[in-house]
Amino acid sequence: MLSKSIAQRLHSDASKSDASKLSRRRFLQNSSAAAGTLVIATTIDFLPAVSLAATANDGPLPNAFVKIAADNTVTVIIKHLDKGQGVATGLTTIVADELDAEWAQMRCVFAPADAKLYNNLFMGPFQATGGSTSIANSWEQLRKAGAAARAMLVAAASSTWNVPEAELVVEKGIIRHTASQRQTMFGAMAAMASTLPIPADVKLKQPQDWIYIGKDVPRIDSIAKTTGAAVYAMDVKRPGMVTAVVARPPRFGSQVRSFDASPAKAIKGVVGVVQIPQGVAVLAADSWSAIRGRDALKIDWDDSKAESRSTAEIFDNYRARAATPGLPAARRGNLDSAFAGAQRIIEAEFTFPYLAHAPMETLNAVIEMKSDGGAEIWAGSQFQTVEQATAAAILGLTPERVQLNTLWAGGSFGRRATPNADYVAELAAIAKQTAGKFPIHLMWTREDDIKGGRYRPLALHRLKTGIDARGNLVAWQQRIVDQSFMVGTPLEAMVVKNGIDETAVEGAADMPYAVPNLSIEWHHASSPVTTLWWRSVGHSHTAQAVEVMIDELAHAAKKDPVAFRIALLEGHPRHVAVLKLVAAAGEFGAPMPRGRGRGIALHESFNTVVGMVADVTVAPSGQISVDRVVAAVDCGIAVNPDVIRAQIEGGIGYGLGAALRNQITLTNGIVDQSNFDSYEPLRISDMPKVEVHIVPSSTPPTGIGEPGVPPIAPAVSNAIFAATGKRLRSLPWDLNLLKS
Repeated sequence: MLSKSIAQRLHSDASKSDASKLSRRRFLQNSSAAAGTLVIATTIDFLPAVSLAATANDGPLPNAFVKIAADNTVTVIIKHLDKGQGVATGLTTIVADELDAEWAQMRCVFAPADAKLYNNLFMGPFQATGGSTSIANSWEQLRKAGAAARAMLVAAASSTWNVPEAELVVEKGIIRHTASQRQTMFGAMAAMASTLPIPADVKLKQPQDWIYIGKDVPRIDSIAKTTGAAVYAMDVKRPGMVTAVVARPPRFGSQVRSFDASPAKAIKGVVGVVQIPQGVAVLAADSWSAIRGRDALKIDWDDSKAESRSTAEIFDNYRARAATPGLPAARRGNLDSAFAGAQRIIEAEFTFPYLAHAPMETLNAVIEMKSDGGAEIWAGSQFQTVEQATAAAILGLTPERVQLNTLWAGGSFGRRATPNADYVAELAAIAKQTAGKFPIHLMWTREDDIKGGRYRPLALHRLKTGIDARGNLVAWQQRIVDQSFMVGTPLEAMVVKNGIDETAVEGAADMPYAVPNLSIEWHHASSPVTTLWWRSVGHSHTAQAVEVMIDELAHAAKKDPVAFRIALLEGHPRHVAVLKLVAAAGEFGAPMPRGRGRGIALHESFNTVVGMVADVTVAPSGQISVDRVVAAVDCGIAVNPDVIRAQIEGGIGYGLGAALRNQITLTNGIVDQSNFDSYEPLRISDMPKVEVHIVPSSTPPTGIGEPGVPPIAPAVSNAIFAATGKRLRSLPWDLNLLKS
């Protein structure tokens, strides 16, 4: 997912006070009616002025976030992708509460691609989902939209009944005047309300008056997904549509030198073979024919610029780099003097492999060229602005001529958020090469995703730390070597500062621990292997290195790991509160039977603080069982606690799978893994019992989609040490080291 640092760079307001940020937001001073529908819209003043001319349209309207129809349904226009994380429910909840609607009347649809109107407010005029920002950036925007719609409905009822607005009560989708015993539903007032001006200012509810916010509201997508009514890109069928698959190079960085398409064209059902920049595409009447045709292709690959090293060779190169100073990402104090005066110095190496995202729904999308020369695309789109613009550029169109329909997505974990819109670019290139002859469904197979996708970068951390005679942490040097996926992209200027990619060092360079003498350094290691943010981005490896080392230092100092951390967290009350809560709830410090251990970890990512306590059992064979995980989370106001718990549980499962066994390895540049047999996801039998404790908060919501991942590996690593006395620093864990 998009990293916190990018979100902050793209929208400077994210780091400013709430009061300052809120003062710059306002409502458009107009409203529009469409077929008796009340439409409410909001915008931000750094955007250019936009004229909103409503048309009779049953679909989403430009910049309309709330649509109340004559049939009494309330539709919330969702500008973000819901890929299973529950933002459609959360965003709809925000509107429903301020509107005082009945949950049963709430609906949602995805917004069209339009960066000027549906931008992520933390990213400027850029429509995107990432960085765990969906709820956070829409919180005030949708509260005001809901409150404005309510005020206009009340004004309409007041005018119709000729009674003061103050005498009207709104509850569960009904407007009621108690004195005259009159009442009506929203739909009856929608047409009149749509003719009224949007209030210049609205009064938002106080927390004690919330009906849905902070409660376990049922997910709005559950029924549709259970019955199969929810539409994914895999479900889209267009008249005359063909399926396309692409033969991509076996080594990253290879190019097509030549190919023979005749064997593929001989396969029944194959209707075309075209070369595109990414490889060779085979089009067929169905997916099986397309895959068989691709398998029959004879391609001569040019490997002259390809990655040809094996994983061990890459790590050897990283170790050599880590032995030398890197670019300074954070620095304070006098490290040399601190090490000279330290009573004990502890050094350690942490390694992390490439990781695939492996969402359950593989990448796929549909394109259809229109009779007017435009194009229409259906996809689980995460970066609508990038994908629309990329497709348009390839097809020789303006972005407005490409209609991009966002659909539900079956997972992403960052994979759909590519700065170059890779799979949509492939789709557009195939459409261009076939001159729009037929609608095309591009499909990636599981093997395509595992063997040739974009990975969490392989990384190596080299740490040198020192404690004084009183057991205080006095020196910390951390050198990180990994590959930047920002360098060479349009986002480089915003994220790479003084040569340092912030996504590579986040979680280390900005660690909350007050180490007086500290140096965080970074080496950029380039490779043709394509990499990308992976759920929790840099935090996915920095949390492991930092929290395992902190635990090791506490034990070396003969101090309680919780007390050791608290002493270093002065000025971070949120962290201390989360740490104390999770330690108490997880019974950290209580005696454990032989062969069992309990570990703790604390980490902040995406402005959310999460602490975890993990209980493990280690068998004499070295096999481990993660029995229980207790988590505490401070993510600001909890819009939907059930969704928050689900995201923490999901993050634990995702991070635990990576720590137990997931890795992408190379042999002479070729990926060894290909499907779930060799890149095995976490099994339900591996999933521990999870308890999630949410810290009550009155501050605006912060991220929740990703913060559950970083603390799980270090918490379990520290628990393994507690059970065995052995440190497993690198991921995935080498359980052979635990054999008795």
